[in-house]
Amino acid sequence: MNCTRPVIAYAVSQLSRYTSNAGKNHWKAIIQVLRYLRFTRDHGLNFTRYLVVLEGYCDANWISDTKDSKSTSGYVFTLGGTAVSWKSTKQTCIERSTLESEFIALDKAGEEAEWLRHFLEDIPMWPKPVPAICIHCDSQSAIGMAQNHLYNGKSRLIRRRHNTVRQLLSNGIISIDYIKSKENIADPLTKGLTKELVYSSSKG
Repeated sequence: MNCTRPVIAYAVSQLSRYTSNAGKNHWKAIIQVLRYLRFTRDHGLNFTRYLVVLEGYCDANWISDTKDSKSTSGYVFTLGGTAVSWKSTKQTCIERSTLESEFIALDKAGEEAEWLRHFLEDIPMWPKPVPAICIHCDSQSAIGMAQNHLYNGKSRLIRRRHNTVRQLLSNGIISIDYIKSKENIADPLTKGLTKELVYSSSKG
């Protein structure tokens, strides 16, 4: 999952929460993941000679599980059309709305984008200066909040994240662009995939 299989990131993220007390259903899910890997052993990441552009995608699934009170964040960064960094993780705080969960995901993606940009700058042969990394987000409200100079909400946690994203934007480290949910490749990292989406993701 960490090296070549972003498509199972959500499943592994969910299962890893029960490693100390796995039940029968969890073992069944683990077997399904292993069976999937067994029959897709020849699948992997395909690096091509496309235009070398680093861009990111972020998404969040707001409290889809009624037994849980925290959302799941996901981001994917591609370089030349191939995934080079991805993450699916449970958010550490309880959000009051979809907007807050999406903005937390955007903040996490911005943090990764900053690290990746510094990494590219340290490569001697990489063209300089490194342009701002575009992060695609399917939440127009989260984009609007990021582009607003002032945060007028009451949550100090979101205010701190808002300041961080605003600083990344003003320093030219990232830019933010809207993308439709069905075109957001980070979406599968926040929720379970249907059989058709698993097939298309593996094929791609």
